[in-house]
Amino acid sequence: MLSWKEMIDEAKREIVLLQPEQVKEKLDQEEDLLLIDCRKAEEVQNGKIAQSVFIPRGVIEMTVAQHFSERNKSIIIYCAGGGRSALAAQSLKKMGYINLASMEGGFGSWLQSGFPVEK
Repeated sequence: MLSWKEMIDEAKREIVLLQPEQVKEKLDQEEDLLLIDCRKAEEVQNGKIAQSVFIPRGVIEMTVAQHFSERNKSIIIYCAGGGRSALAAQSLKKMGYINLASMEGGFGSWLQSGFPVEK
């Protein structure tokens, strides 16, 4: 039986991890991607990355197709610290989405990098 930490470590081995700087570069270059914020609603109230779509971790598998049906397009997921987004990316990979990444360090790392947020 795996602990939650072991599950996150396993997920991170199976997916692409991007640093906040890499995500910002993709957004600045206006790449065709879906940026998903999978935090809780109360976390998002404190700010989010402007181009992101809020899909809570608890419902991402059930609702992602409503936002993004093409399974080969780029999806980047972030949470507060990088754990939930890694698990979400791993789950979507199992569902057949092929161009997935999780932002390492999550929203906290985005803020520490001094990148813009919207309230």
